[in-house]
Amino acid sequence: MAQAEFAMEHHDAKPPSWFWTLAEGRAVFELGSFYWLRLLMRYLPKGDGHPVIVLPGFLASDVSTRPLRGVLKDLHYAPYAWGMGRNMRFDDTREAEMRALVDGIYSEHKRKVSLIGWSLGGVFAREIAKAAPEAVRSVITLGSPISSNRNYSNARRLYDHINGPPEELQSERMAQLHVPPSSPTTSIYSKTDGIVAWQGSIQDNDPNNLQTENIEVPASHCGLGVNPLVMYLIADRLAQTEGAWAPFDRSGIKSLVFPTPPSA
Repeated sequence: MAQAEFAMEHHDAKPPSWFWTLAEGRAVFELGSFYWLRLLMRYLPKGDGHPVIVLPGFLASDVSTRPLRGVLKDLHYAPYAWGMGRNMRFDDTREAEMRALVDGIYSEHKRKVSLIGWSLGGVFAREIAKAAPEAVRSVITLGSPISSNRNYSNARRLYDHINGPPEELQSERMAQLHVPPSSPTTSIYSKTDGIVAWQGSIQDNDPNNLQTENIEVPASHCGLGVNPLVMYLIADRLAQTEGAWAPFDRSGIKSLVFPTPPSA
């Protein structure tokens, strides 16, 4: 039933309803709960010290990812901001800068890098992982429009207004956005996302790539980067031993909070 529902909605791709878009203000409460539970987050699963780069969403900057990077530091990772100002434009220069950032941190630490991308930042994270699989350990996306169908996002027109319509080469690349990188990849999404429809964040089931997963959380789009449940998921996913990745365990009470996602 879930598969049939997903297939139907993917065929009729559309952005979230205005109800959920107007309800994005609830992110303020998610931020409040983040700081209320901040001390408890120090008891989340600890990491092994490997570097983690956090990429902000469309129109956002490193300020938006500062709370998440603070949690990562407490959990014994080496967190990095992307350091490229506000995420507005994408061109060959910006892509080269992101690739140089990953390569530089990989060379400095002599360890693979994990990438966390919020919204549009998640799209970039996946593409970087495809281009540099030898340097990327894992990818986590938060409410990212990873479908090749761009109609799932409310921000599409604004993005095109700033960057211009996709050129032919870009269009060919966008047609492959749904293809996951070879690195373990987790897509965290919300069915109440008011910017990117949840269907656009579901990864394909690829029998040749068994290291992809989708995890649903109750969250707003603008609150994904500070939602306490998302912090738990990120800590759980990053704490896995390199080379021993396994899908998220939904057994027990966790099944009530993180339902089984539909299949793409």
